[in-house]
Amino acid sequence: MMLAKYHKYILDFKQASGTSRGILRKKETWFIVLQENNKQGIGECGVFRGLSVDDVPNYEDVLKWTCEHIHLGLEALLKKLYNFPSIQFGLEMAFQSLQSITPFELLPSKFTQGKMGIPINGLIWMGDESFMKAQIKSKIEAGFSCIKMKIGAINFETEIDLLKSIRKEFSSNDIELRVDANGAFQPSEALEKLKVLSELDLHSIEQPIKQGQLDDMAHLCEKTPLPIALDEELIGVFSVTKKKELLQTIKPQYIILKPSLIGGFGGSTDWIATAEKQNINWWITSALESNVGLNAIAQFTFKLHSNLPQGLGTGGLFTNNFESPLQVNRGTLVYNSDLSWNLKL
Repeated sequence: MMLAKYHKYILDFKQASGTSRGILRKKETWFIVLQENNKQGIGECGVFRGLSVDDVPNYEDVLKWTCEHIHLGLEALLKKLYNFPSIQFGLEMAFQSLQSITPFELLPSKFTQGKMGIPINGLIWMGDESFMKAQIKSKIEAGFSCIKMKIGAINFETEIDLLKSIRKEFSSNDIELRVDANGAFQPSEALEKLKVLSELDLHSIEQPIKQGQLDDMAHLCEKTPLPIALDEELIGVFSVTKKKELLQTIKPQYIILKPSLIGGFGGSTDWIATAEKQNINWWITSALESNVGLNAIAQFTFKLHSNLPQGLGTGGLFTNNFESPLQVNRGTLVYNSDLSWNLKL
């Protein structure tokens, strides 16, 4: 008989990390642990307070119900939990983990064999100018060829100067620059700001205005001189029909998939299929999960054979993350099978 239990875990940031939504110091996450026939499966439910559609007061009650009804099986539970995407992903992960030869090699590949890595972007968090400059210098020295900078919290001219300082030293052939506004721009000013940013040979901008302003976002995507990637806009859109309608309305250049926020492997696969039918490209990003969730997302991402740098480098942000085989080497996420997991739940 299969048994299930859940645990809460608080991840502590090494240093306060800034976005246009505020300063992050701690990240709450939850684990589902399955046991059956002396085997164990582990999944992470990476709820993101203030962002996840399933950030609701009864979240723990739903987790408890899920564990008490684990006998219903994965397919039935996923249907019942359609509006709890982080729990859906935790379940997908846990069931896959239970069925695997080892709990953490969910999707065996050349990635888990240590033969190939996944190109990723280096993430620059918001802060004062000197802090952001130090991060940029560190990422370039670490060998990243793609850098993503969060913008929208400090003075726009200062952010432009920081981007210009990179471009003075490195052309777009040397360093790919992405920016993420997390919805910080007002619709009335967004197009002018995109024009300024476009002069810096940027790859793209994520979510320039807040989600839910479909007409404004569609207008931006039509007129923009800089490719736009939807991120938060995808949260809370569950049915394939609604996904299709959203992309047909806005017509973005890219979409960004965070499995914990959009329903895990299944939700991501639906978005990718819908986007590709409309010639919209995509990449995958972790959403501040622990190394358990990051590991699952990385293995899933590798199997999709994307040629774009992915957003999978967040595992080193926390002081109390779990030791794992995941390492970042010269701008690439690799799986070092000589290293072992240290996780006791």
